[in-house]
Amino acid sequence: MCTTCGCGTSAGLGAHGHSHMHHHDHDHAHGHDPVHHHRHSAPDAAAERRIAVEEALFAKNDRLAAGNRARLQRCGIAAFNLVSSPGAGKTSLLVRTLEDLGAAAPMAVIEGDQATDLDARRIQTTGTPVVQVNTGSGCHLDAEMIDGALDRLDLGGPWGPGVLFIENVGNLVCPAAFDLGEAAKVVVVSVTEGDDKPLKYPDMFAAAGLMVVTKTDLLAHVPASLDRLIANAVRVNPALEALAVSVQSGAGLAAWYDWIDVRRRGALPDRAETRRAEPAVHA
Repeated sequence: MCTTCGCGTSAGLGAHGHSHMHHHDHDHAHGHDPVHHHRHSAPDAAAERRIAVEEALFAKNDRLAAGNRARLQRCGIAAFNLVSSPGAGKTSLLVRTLEDLGAAAPMAVIEGDQATDLDARRIQTTGTPVVQVNTGSGCHLDAEMIDGALDRLDLGGPWGPGVLFIENVGNLVCPAAFDLGEAAKVVVVSVTEGDDKPLKYPDMFAAAGLMVVTKTDLLAHVPASLDRLIANAVRVNPALEALAVSVQSGAGLAAWYDWIDVRRRGALPDRAETRRAEPAVHA
């Protein structure tokens, strides 16, 4: 379970944790007298059990994440974990990115949602390989889900080495605590959400390497301040980079694409034969 919401892990989700769309290729009830109480040590014991379970789950997740990271690095793949509140516009940003950069670098997507494959179908229209992961009642992706999704992507195939985008479930709480093996977390926040978001959800902004502010074309119509939003984010995480974009107008997207390209080139194995054999873009 997650430390904040108690949602199930991939092991507890069963089929929900690994429902993929193929890409084209305790309280106990007691019968005692209610006046008779014997709960003095129970809260401490329960807390200790919960801590032990959580530590074991996070340790397992971290081991799997390390394996995912090593696997991606061997393949020369730069993986980015996109996180946001629901409706921040990360799918729109992702679709525009895939459309604009499709000829520049091989790319693939792992799409995370609690239910449906609607966003994955949007991704498919760009011709990009995509694997759907439905989490069911879970509110975040974990390293085990990504491990399974990587098995379904041909890492040595026509799209890699390149860029892997992991679009996480819309949630600014739990995904902050789960390493997936990514090169960086990218937190996407829209100006319509207000400029105090980093202060209300500090763990996510502290865990991210980049903040992409979306829907900047709407700044004239909302009370949020872009400068204040960035200042609040940097207050939480002084090392956080920030970019402001509009998917509709294209403003700021060049800087976002440059950020991706620098990290993609840094992930490429330093082997001449790998560079010569860099595959064609997936069609």
